[in-house]
Amino acid sequence: MENFEKTTSRANVSTQCSDPSNNENFVGFKEDVEQLIQKLTGGKKERDVISIVGMAGLGKTTLARKVYNSRSIVDHFDVRAFCTISQTYSVRKLLIEIHKQATGEKRDIKEEDNVADLLRKALFRKRYLIVLDDIWNYKAWEDLQLSFPSEESSRIMVTTRVQEVATQISDPYLLRFLTAEESWELLQKKVFKRESCPLELQEAGFEVARNCKGLPLVIVLNAGIIAQKEMRASVWQEFAKDLSSLGLEEQSMKAVQSSYDYLGDHLKHCLLYIGYFPEDYSIPVSDLLKLWIAEEFVPTIDPENLEKSSKDFLCDLVSRSLLMVSKRRSNGDIKYCMVHDLIREFCSSKLKEEEFKQRVMPHNSSQSSYPKDPRFCMYIHDNLVNQLEQHGYSLDEIPMVGSEEKESLEFIAHPRFYSSRCMDFFSLLINLRFIRVLHLLDVNMESAWEFQSATAYKLGKLTHLKYLAIFVRKFDFKWVSHMGNLQTLRVHSHQRIKTSPDIWKMKKLRHVDISEFSFIWEDSEQEESSQTVLDNLKTFGKCRVSMGDMNRKFWWRFPNLEELKLSIVNFHGMLNHSLFPTPEIHNRLECLEISFPVGFSRSSGWFESVFPLNLKELSLAGISLTDEIVSSIAALEKLEILKLFFIHFADNPQWNVTDDQEFKALKYLKLELVDMDVWESSETSFPALEKLVIKDCEQLKKIPSCFTEIEPLRLIKVINCSDSVRNSARSIKDDVKDNQGYDRLQVHIPKNY
Repeated sequence: MENFEKTTSRANVSTQCSDPSNNENFVGFKEDVEQLIQKLTGGKKERDVISIVGMAGLGKTTLARKVYNSRSIVDHFDVRAFCTISQTYSVRKLLIEIHKQATGEKRDIKEEDNVADLLRKALFRKRYLIVLDDIWNYKAWEDLQLSFPSEESSRIMVTTRVQEVATQISDPYLLRFLTAEESWELLQKKVFKRESCPLELQEAGFEVARNCKGLPLVIVLNAGIIAQKEMRASVWQEFAKDLSSLGLEEQSMKAVQSSYDYLGDHLKHCLLYIGYFPEDYSIPVSDLLKLWIAEEFVPTIDPENLEKSSKDFLCDLVSRSLLMVSKRRSNGDIKYCMVHDLIREFCSSKLKEEEFKQRVMPHNSSQSSYPKDPRFCMYIHDNLVNQLEQHGYSLDEIPMVGSEEKESLEFIAHPRFYSSRCMDFFSLLINLRFIRVLHLLDVNMESAWEFQSATAYKLGKLTHLKYLAIFVRKFDFKWVSHMGNLQTLRVHSHQRIKTSPDIWKMKKLRHVDISEFSFIWEDSEQEESSQTVLDNLKTFGKCRVSMGDMNRKFWWRFPNLEELKLSIVNFHGMLNHSLFPTPEIHNRLECLEISFPVGFSRSSGWFESVFPLNLKELSLAGISLTDEIVSSIAALEKLEILKLFFIHFADNPQWNVTDDQEFKALKYLKLELVDMDVWESSETSFPALEKLVIKDCEQLKKIPSCFTEIEPLRLIKVINCSDSVRNSARSIKDDVKDNQGYDRLQVHIPKNY
């Protein structure tokens, strides 16, 4: 634990995870950006291809993203799509992804549909830009390019580390290395954030930057290392000296190895776990944090805040540039992350070198009453599975597990293992000790008759599960009620799942996410009892409930919820009924999403508008907003995010934000399918607003002109609205620039819509 404590105390200085800016550390390549924009927007009228080539870690993807998101490119092209190819790829999946980006459609494409034909039709007579990132061979280009029609002035941009591939596709654009000055600028930004480098460190710091030889990935990795070291010139000079003797290839691997070596033990386990995901896989962070906790990589120094500890781990890895942010939430939190190819290759080789074995410190080792000995774990991997299949799933027979290891060995069942093999998982898993994760959302168990017929028996053997995610035709809580350690339960099912008394046996549940889940109480469950309360439950969604159940007898069962998603299925004519008895109930609830049945939105006086006081994010769908409800929302002093979908207003299609309705902390406002033609407010209504998104509000005439006066406002995005709304957004942008003398406000109006 000594190493772990040292690492986290240092990390407090450098771990900043909440800033949503993707450009804060973009250094150099200004001329490259301008040249590429000129190539993409100018040049010949025929469809053209630009290939960016450079070694791993040089910044090809970062540069391509910068160009792709530039205002000049967004305004020039009708359609844009950005897709990562990788060494192994599925042509169909790639074309589906490009089609979704090109059309903005989220619906699934049927198996029998010709995706290439659908894509060609979507791009027909459109000026498009498609970025194919990380192509490894010419065949990938041949597989994809026939689906891109030769539309006038359209462009395709390719990135690759293989110069031969780039040359076969087009005249390659050779990406340069950073200069010593640019390297030093990048290093300072990573180490000191927005502060200046102390004078006594500048000479040594410049030497560190110069010795990174112009490779951006090496620079940011080494920045993460020296940020953890003593801020003394002699220490940095010694570090710079070690770098000076290394060649380019050695620099890259040395930087990754050194970054890994300087991690605490628990962060090492977390990084190797991430590195086991497929190449260029975009990892959902909400899943990843739960998986880390389930595998006991996150020490329970504070059992109440495991999620916060795991998030701190994630932010620490991001700050050291061992993880990349691929998408953020509207509040700036990381939604998806990725690992660079070089770091993933290092993790893969490290796992192989250690024979997929790890020694994990016990999660309660900070408490003297628990043993200090580490747990001895092995990742389930192909070689292990092959040997088990050959020897009847008997650990005693396989050569890769020594006799002295058999009694203590535990197993890590990574999600990649489940999605990469077609086999009877349970015959394998019930013979392995201490399986903590069962992730089968990518495996359709509906057709597995053997599983359906003996589910309770098979799951009954997995008594140590802490994370269960499963896709089945019909789910029964009796399958899992014996799992006293289960923390996360996720179920995808096509049949509605009803509440069962068995759920109350699962006292350690922290996260429940079940599609088509209905609360139906039995008479015996109506009485308050400590036996029917889930104190540890933090997130619950998406529940289908009747308004008749939304009362005191519902809420006392989940006293510590932080996130709740509800779908109201009926309200039994119960007007003036409150979802929450008092604002004080559920004072830990920060995120609330509620949707109502079709036709409900036209009802007025539908409930007493009471919301938990500490909400930070609120999403409402399908209701009729009254002044009372709007005032109740505005009174939420901590509310930062508000999303309104399929909303009507009680009296007429107008939203008049009155002088006493001030959304003091609101930073993000999204209005989608809101039925209004007039929107009126004052500059004091949304004083903290940073982002405004308006989508499919076809009747709305304009955005209130007073938005010019909202100082924090940085972005207005308008999707599929009238010309007058688009023009009002542009007018606000122009007024801001005229009044303040600089271009503070961005306006995004996608051309796809």
